[in-house]
Amino acid sequence: MKRRTATRVFGGKIKLTKKQLYTLWGATVVVILFFYLTLIRPIQKANARLTTLKAIAAETKAAAKDQDLPLMQANVKKLQSEVALLKKDIRFLYLYKYTPFVGFMLSDAGNGLEAATYLLSAADQTVAAIEPYADLLGFKKGTEFADQPTEKRLETAILTIDKLVPKVDGIEADLEQAKVYLARINPDRYPAKLGKKVVRERVRQVYDQVFDGLTLAIDAKPLFKRLPYILGKDEERKYLVLFLNDAELRPTGGFITAYAIFSVDRGKITVKESSDIYELDNTLASHPRAPREILTYHKGVSTFNVRDSNLSPDYPKSIEYFEELMERSSRNLDYDGIISIDTQVLVRTLEILGPTEANGITFNAEVDPRCDCPQAIYELENEITRPVGYLKEARKSILSVLLYNLMQKALGVSPSQYWGPLMSSYIGELEEKHILVNFKDQASQKAMESLNFAGRVQNFDGDYLHINNTNFAGAKSNMYLKYKVESHTERKGDKYFRELTLEYRNIYPASDCNEERGGLCLNAPLRNWLRVYVPKGARLVSFVGSQREVQEYEELGKQVFEGYMTVNPLGKAVVKVSYEIPASVIDGKEYRLLVQKQPGIDEMEMVVGYGKEEQFDTLIKDTTYVF
Repeated sequence: MKRRTATRVFGGKIKLTKKQLYTLWGATVVVILFFYLTLIRPIQKANARLTTLKAIAAETKAAAKDQDLPLMQANVKKLQSEVALLKKDIRFLYLYKYTPFVGFMLSDAGNGLEAATYLLSAADQTVAAIEPYADLLGFKKGTEFADQPTEKRLETAILTIDKLVPKVDGIEADLEQAKVYLARINPDRYPAKLGKKVVRERVRQVYDQVFDGLTLAIDAKPLFKRLPYILGKDEERKYLVLFLNDAELRPTGGFITAYAIFSVDRGKITVKESSDIYELDNTLASHPRAPREILTYHKGVSTFNVRDSNLSPDYPKSIEYFEELMERSSRNLDYDGIISIDTQVLVRTLEILGPTEANGITFNAEVDPRCDCPQAIYELENEITRPVGYLKEARKSILSVLLYNLMQKALGVSPSQYWGPLMSSYIGELEEKHILVNFKDQASQKAMESLNFAGRVQNFDGDYLHINNTNFAGAKSNMYLKYKVESHTERKGDKYFRELTLEYRNIYPASDCNEERGGLCLNAPLRNWLRVYVPKGARLVSFVGSQREVQEYEELGKQVFEGYMTVNPLGKAVVKVSYEIPASVIDGKEYRLLVQKQPGIDEMEMVVGYGKEEQFDTLIKDTTYVF
């Protein structure tokens, strides 16, 4: 007679045999074991592996900061091994990738690990490629570059880059594959918060940093390949350097105050000539009548001068104006490209290199209480612009002498001391438009434009905004100006409207601008010519705050709203612009707005809104806002 075991379920009884009960228990054990082996255990192993990976990554970051190439090489190998093991550890987790709500995270983890595999492969190739030239790049291991005389170092650098060029394609292939896998990840699928912990924004920040870095590295390939040509590997290259004073803001950075021609011939840098911009203006046989904008807004100026030629927000267009004027000159400036730099570049370079002498004056980046500005800027203004009763011959070349002395200082010591920080600084200044470059060689120019280093007003598949300010006869008051922009876009029916609020605040007292007393006029009432560039076809609704009649026209493929206002020392001005945005630039799925920053401006406080959403930012470079 068989014995049965009764199991109560929902108030009733189910009678099971002993065999059936053992089968049920066995099935339960199998299910538990299955979940343990395919879910719990992989998660435990993954957590342990991630802890190891984080430790190695932190050590690698420290090694890079310490410029320890051998440790970096070893750690990249370790990271590759650990990532391969992590992929093996979590392979069973992919069984759950179709699970609602969390399955997409497993897919993202898989795509992230594949991207990491390719990134580490690119890192491994890069470290192997630079190892023979490590000292040249500032690392502890490599050739004895520091023992070479100063004049040979840049030549060695150029030849080294030339040797690295053939290896770029392999590195780029890995970066492209990493980007493919990263593109499959969508940070917007993550919850905004888990409890009090912010999730989505953190994922978005990490994703954007990695993705943007990859994009920059890939886009930099054409420029890297052109560097030997640009740096005069085969023959001498000459570059016209224009120094822009962004304290007197102009459309592409600042008032052109001085120029110099530098030549680079297999690493040998020579200053061919240098002077202030007024001397170049004096070489023109005749000056044409000034354009409408200068006649309207520039106080007491009726002719078109070289010093005012950077009139367009589009840097290549301003270069055209410059070269058209120079066709009237008795001077034949022979150059392969034009490089514009502003005072931010000078100050940041001095921060890295330390105090530097030029024409008997020592310049540094410390704040000078006489102007509440960097000492170097005060000394340049004092030397160049303060009225005196005698001729200062040295004032014409002091900027180029200072720039040349800074170059020699950077090249005169071991690269490990300065080159890394300088390269990082210059890349940042190119991104932030404190350095603008225009090459005559089309391949080199195309490479610069692909990186957005050429100061182009961009075409964009979406909404667009560029605010351009010009200081016409307002002393150096932009040095004390703070900018705030609020942009709010709303849909009303089937139309889209933007409300722009532009706030200008001068935070410093007025200067003594009496020339008879020899005052140094740094801060005076700002005469600001304002242009707002928006998508072509936009319709102006209102423009409040302009002190002159508002102009509206098309330029550079954009719709332009133009006005004018003054800002007094310790004063404020507010402009409000309302307009209808063409529906053609709005995507039904998401709203995308490209804001292009004006060259020469350090930063702008931004509030960007779409509907009820808002993003707060400090604009330091061209930025796309997505809602």
